[in-house]
Amino acid sequence: MSELPRTQHRSRHRRARRALVTGIPLALAVAGALAYGVAPGTQVQASAATPSWASDTADGFASVDSLGQNGTYGGRDGRTVTVRTLAELEKYATAAEPYVIVVAGVIDMNPVGKEIKVQSDKTIVGQGTSGHIVGGGFFLGQGVHNVIIRNLTIRDAYQGVWNDKEHDFDAIQMDGAHHVWIDHNDLRRMADGLIDVRKDSTNVTVSWNKLSDNNKTFGIGWTENVKTDITIHHNWIRETEQRNPSTDNAAHAHLYNNWLEDAPGTAINSSYGNYSRGATRMVLENSYFQGVRNPVIKDSGAAVVQRGSVFSGTSGRNESGGTAFDPKTYYPYTLDKAADLPSVLKAGAGPRASLGTTAAASAEAAAATTLTVAQDGSGQYRTVQAAVDAVPANNPSRVVIAVKPGTYREVVKVPSNKPHVTIQGTGASRKDTTIVYNNASGTPKPGGGTYGTSGSATVAVEADDFQARNLTVSNDFDEAANQSLSGHQAVALRTAADKVFLDGIIVSGDQDTLLLDTAAKDRLGRVYVGDSYVIGNVDFIFGRATAVVDRSVITLKKRWNGTSAGYVTAPSTAANRKGILIANSTVNGDVAAGSFFLGRPWHAGGDASLDPQTTVRNTHLSAAVKSTPWTDMSGFSWKDDRFAEYRNSGAGSGPASADRPQLSDAQAADQEIADWLAGWTPTAS
Repeated sequence: MSELPRTQHRSRHRRARRALVTGIPLALAVAGALAYGVAPGTQVQASAATPSWASDTADGFASVDSLGQNGTYGGRDGRTVTVRTLAELEKYATAAEPYVIVVAGVIDMNPVGKEIKVQSDKTIVGQGTSGHIVGGGFFLGQGVHNVIIRNLTIRDAYQGVWNDKEHDFDAIQMDGAHHVWIDHNDLRRMADGLIDVRKDSTNVTVSWNKLSDNNKTFGIGWTENVKTDITIHHNWIRETEQRNPSTDNAAHAHLYNNWLEDAPGTAINSSYGNYSRGATRMVLENSYFQGVRNPVIKDSGAAVVQRGSVFSGTSGRNESGGTAFDPKTYYPYTLDKAADLPSVLKAGAGPRASLGTTAAASAEAAAATTLTVAQDGSGQYRTVQAAVDAVPANNPSRVVIAVKPGTYREVVKVPSNKPHVTIQGTGASRKDTTIVYNNASGTPKPGGGTYGTSGSATVAVEADDFQARNLTVSNDFDEAANQSLSGHQAVALRTAADKVFLDGIIVSGDQDTLLLDTAAKDRLGRVYVGDSYVIGNVDFIFGRATAVVDRSVITLKKRWNGTSAGYVTAPSTAANRKGILIANSTVNGDVAAGSFFLGRPWHAGGDASLDPQTTVRNTHLSAAVKSTPWTDMSGFSWKDDRFAEYRNSGAGSGPASADRPQLSDAQAADQEIADWLAGWTPTAS
């Protein structure tokens, strides 16, 4: 299983262009405005004082004086403004005057693939770790200079086919720009390249970024001229196939202290690492190549001078030769030891909470309480439940429970009188922090009786406005070893609350993995699951909540005895409410073809008044999905309830029929993510 959600990169299925617009969450398009209490269209206010990070300047070749520009300092001479909508971001990024532009929250590009044409003298920076650009990126045209793009997450313009020129969307592209600093960003899942430095763009520094889950990392050059000067240092490049980077006709390419990682058993495999093309002169120092095929290659006319790198588990070509240059004649720099890079970059690459924070944001952050959990005693608490217990009843503001990496074998319950709680793993990966237990429905309770399905949950959330982020929640109940038990349902995560945001997590189990419930039948319970994995086999996304699973991977798993058969969803929706919506996601797994249903109606307790609903739209379905994807349950026919698809792709998709209802365009317009969320905008906090 790969670390970040993706559809298979070798897919040849292509969504219709109209779906690119309808697949974007309308609610998230105004994420910042609603979350911060600012109505759409409200004038953005400049901050009263310029924060210290707004005066940071670039290192490397971006610091070198040339072409009439003295180093790279972005918009430090202009006002600092905070933006929360696409219109606001575009207004200031394309303005003639300098600005420091703070991106606060999630901004969705519309249409997908939109690239904002940034003008000179700009700093665009994410506010802490909350600044996300989704479905598009930035373009720097001829002559644009003195631009800093920093501390942002730019992601998810990928539409299902790598190298699809119809969807040639980059995170950052420059054609003839100079003096550009790209620093501390997280760039992933774009349709083409993450960074393209083209058409004689020069004096560029790319530093301390996480670059992942893509076919192409970045390309440099693409002209016959040999002009580009570029520094690439302290970047964590992982799960990318090519252009890591590809450097074509660069006059000076200085690559140092980068970690290139190709993890085994994932869908993307590296074809090469650093490539010196054409007449490029490259100096490569103290980098770490892990599992990469053809880690260093060069053309016959190109130069690569290597020193101090580590090659672990690599194969194929590793080339050097020719004469290059001495980077220290252009700028000073200090090398880290190559062997230290995995730990250095896990800790330091990507967006930083300390960057992009204005005085107002600092005050808001100060209002939140952070409790730390660490098994080794280095935190305030050793268990997650102990931290939850420490949250005061009816707490009025956000409490963040920061959980250090480790496996926490415990049951966690967030009671209804403790709202506004965030449980967040602090590791580099969502796999680093795991909360796991093994209760099942039929497991005997210490005081007598059994846990039942809902009581088996490893993590149970009964408090409104709950968030979980960057961690794994698992139920590892062993069905094979417990065949004598009467109930094998084993819940990993149960929610019975409103405004629950599950962001970038893994939820793993077998039967009944993710129970999305409400506090009562007559209570609304909205849940948004984004950029996550959900793993299981029988009814493993189920319940009566109004739930969205967006931009995620739903992984189908074989049964305890090795057979392939199962059901993805089992909604138990009350009449006149929304049920389960799966959108912009992938359904796949190592199971037999045609072995899984997308869903069946769960009339809990035989309640005929329920009206279960599952809609699956704009989602890639593997061959594991049955051609008749819905089925009956406990005497209730799925045809009497609400089950439908819209514009899905992949081998498991199919045309409309009596056994496979498809929404019309008009019907689909009323089944968007915004319709499910009903005025609530999930925003990281």
